[in-house]
Amino acid sequence: MRRNRRVKIVATLGPASSTPEVIERLFLAGADVFRINMSHSSPDTAHALVRTVRDISAKHRCSIGVLCDLQGPKFRLGEFVDGRALVKAGEHFRFDQTGAPGTSQRVSLPHPAIFDAIKPGHALLIDDGKLSMRVTEVGPRSISAEVVTGGILSSRKGLSMPDTLLAIGPLTKKDRADLDLALKLGADWIALSFVQRAEDIIEAKAIIDGRAAVLAKIEKPSAIDDIDDIIAAGDGFMVARGDLGVEMPVERVPGLQKTITRKARAAGKPIVIATQMLESMTSSPLPTRAEVSDVATAVFDGTDAIMLSGESAVGQYPVETIQMMDRIAHEVENDPSYDAFVHAIEFPPLPTGADAIAAAAHAISGTVKVAAILCYTATGSTALRVARERPNLPVIGLTPIARTAQRLALVWGIETVLTGDPEDLADMVRKATRIAHEGGFVKPGQGVVITCGVPLGSPGATNMIRLAFVDEHGLPDGHSPDYVPTGGKVPVDRRPPSKIAP
Repeated sequence: MRRNRRVKIVATLGPASSTPEVIERLFLAGADVFRINMSHSSPDTAHALVRTVRDISAKHRCSIGVLCDLQGPKFRLGEFVDGRALVKAGEHFRFDQTGAPGTSQRVSLPHPAIFDAIKPGHALLIDDGKLSMRVTEVGPRSISAEVVTGGILSSRKGLSMPDTLLAIGPLTKKDRADLDLALKLGADWIALSFVQRAEDIIEAKAIIDGRAAVLAKIEKPSAIDDIDDIIAAGDGFMVARGDLGVEMPVERVPGLQKTITRKARAAGKPIVIATQMLESMTSSPLPTRAEVSDVATAVFDGTDAIMLSGESAVGQYPVETIQMMDRIAHEVENDPSYDAFVHAIEFPPLPTGADAIAAAAHAISGTVKVAAILCYTATGSTALRVARERPNLPVIGLTPIARTAQRLALVWGIETVLTGDPEDLADMVRKATRIAHEGGFVKPGQGVVITCGVPLGSPGATNMIRLAFVDEHGLPDGHSPDYVPTGGKVPVDRRPPSKIAP
């Protein structure tokens, strides 16, 4: 099912969008990837949602991605005597490990790792930053702090520590159970929450072992400090602006969003912009003008995907929100200034053969004015390299592997088609031109650029470009400079990839 835009849309599933009927409507409205928030999904719910998405994918004969978002380490206050207590600015407050119900002077904090890592001068933010304190003294089992912004403290409210680097791994016991479930269900992407350092991603990837791609959520100041190594380690990234705006001054978030987007694009890895994009549509049929501008800015920046959270999970207008996001993206991508904005910053190709081939394909497509670029890809890496160039024409990923096609559903501009490996170079060209013609991407007389690797079917070996022109039957016209007569055999490596990674 061909989209009329290149940026992808991620829709979070929830109580407002958990039935097969609504999920299908969300897909038809424009959702390319469905996010399952493991913080709020039971194993039975997750299983039902994934099966529904796969059923819809089969029904419409297209690839839809599934993103399972792990909860990550959550830090919460203990209980209060009356469920809540008032603290005032200028007062002193204590956190301890006694387990006793809290008062207006103290509360239990059942997280020993915090006591080991926090230092005097560090900030404590409670209830999404509504209350704030500054640490004055740290003992083996207690933390004293001065209240900076007072208010009502309630039982089990969340606690953030933007200045503190915690000596904990990226996966809690719950996360490991949820990760095991997500992998068994065949999730395409795993979102790793509260990443602090590149080692967190490396640890998670060792467990996942190529069975899914890792999307690192950038929502901690420590992640910003280690962003270059995080970009190198991850498969994709999400700018989680909600928690990032709590842990850092909110006015810094727009600049950080652009910086992270540029770094991800330079690395050729997908970047997702998330949180409060069309927040008012949770309860309103129309967004604010500021929200429309926010979505448009992300699209102008060339981000791979824009994500809806509560709007589609619990909102009153989940389908209308997808339709609105689709309309905004379509309008932006057809704006006369879009191409100039997307290519405002040049990203030189990395010193690899695949990057050189992708850059050459982009250059050829601009010189010859072809109608599409087609990439044979087993792992998805070839299509990713071509998408990195943000070409101003369709990019079609041809792959025999369903999981690769599903992962590419998150990537800018890529339409995926499941097809078997070609028998030889002549068959490769015929398959590509026929698929482009039948999909409406190319008309008779127009050309296509084809990238692949030889030996055919060998992953990670992109080393060839073909230029072909299409006849009225969707076949090479026989006069293309790359035309290979039928019977021209080349070696075919039919060994399956040992790992499938984007």
